[in-house]
Amino acid sequence: MELRELRYFIAVAQEQSITKAAERLYISQPSLSKQMQNLEKEIGQPLFTRGSRKITLTETGMLLKKRAEEMLALYEKTQAEIAAPPEEVMGEVIVGGGESYSVITVARAACAVQREYPSVRFQFISGDAGDILEKLNKGLLDFGIVVDLPDLSEYNSLRLPLSDEWGVLMRKDSPLAQKERIAKEDLTDKPLLCSMQALTKGSRVYSWFGESANALAVKGKYNLLYNASLLVKAGMGYALGLGGLINTTGESELCFRPLYPSLRTHLDLVWKKYAVFSRPAQIFLDRLRAIVAETEQDPG
Repeated sequence: MELRELRYFIAVAQEQSITKAAERLYISQPSLSKQMQNLEKEIGQPLFTRGSRKITLTETGMLLKKRAEEMLALYEKTQAEIAAPPEEVMGEVIVGGGESYSVITVARAACAVQREYPSVRFQFISGDAGDILEKLNKGLLDFGIVVDLPDLSEYNSLRLPLSDEWGVLMRKDSPLAQKERIAKEDLTDKPLLCSMQALTKGSRVYSWFGESANALAVKGKYNLLYNASLLVKAGMGYALGLGGLINTTGESELCFRPLYPSLRTHLDLVWKKYAVFSRPAQIFLDRLRAIVAETEQDPG
C-alpha cells in the first residue's frame, strides 16, 4: 500500500465519484478505477458501495479513510520537519486540547516563540481528552493539553499555573440565576448539558455530585462550550462547564454561576515519553517551562 494510493483513495472517498476524483487528481478515470480495484484486492475486502449516482464507503472503507488521513498527516508533518534548513528555526508545532482560559499560558509561550522565530507556525486543535490523547499517541500532535487526567504516568507532563472553576451556564431569566452559587441539590431535577467526559465515573465532576450523579437529567452532551451556549440560549437547559469561556456580560442573555462547594480544575501539558522533538517544538517547550517557572515565583 503506497502513499500515492492512499491519497487517491481519500480523493475518491471525498468526491464520492471516480470520475470527479480523477479530474481532481489529473489522471484518467480508467487508471484511477483500476488502482482502486487493486487496493481492494490488497485489502481483501470491498472499500466502496457503487451506486448509480455516487459511491459510498463500506465499513472497511471508512476505517481505511480514517487511518489513511492519519498516516498522510504524520508523513507530511515528518517531511516538513526533515526539510527544514538546519541553520534556520522553522516548521510547525501542533498542540491539541480542550477549552480553558488556562490555555492563555500556552498562548503566551507560542507568541514568545514567534516573536523570536517568525518562521515557526502553530496549529491548535480542539477536542476532548480521549481524542487528544489518541492523536498524541499516534504522533499527530506534539503536545496535548488535558484537564485533570487521573493518571499521567504514561506521559511527560507540565502543570500549567492557572486553574478554572466549574459552574453552570444558564439564561439570565432562569430560576437558578437568582443564586450566587449552585449546589448539587439545585441541579438534580434540572435539564443538563455536559461535556463528553465531565460525568464519566472517576472524573472530578462525577465525584462532586456523589451519589446523585447517576440521577441527573442529562439532556445532551457537547464537545465545545460555545455550542452548548447556543442550546442554553434556545432553552434546552443548563450547561455544566468552565467559567470565563463564554461572554456573559452586557446584553448577553446568559450568566454563569460557580458551583458550591467550589470545584476548580487544573490543566497539564503532556507529551509522549522519549519523544524526539523538532527544534520548534523543543524551543516552545523551553519557553513554556520558563513562563511557568516565572509565574510560580511571582503568582501576583
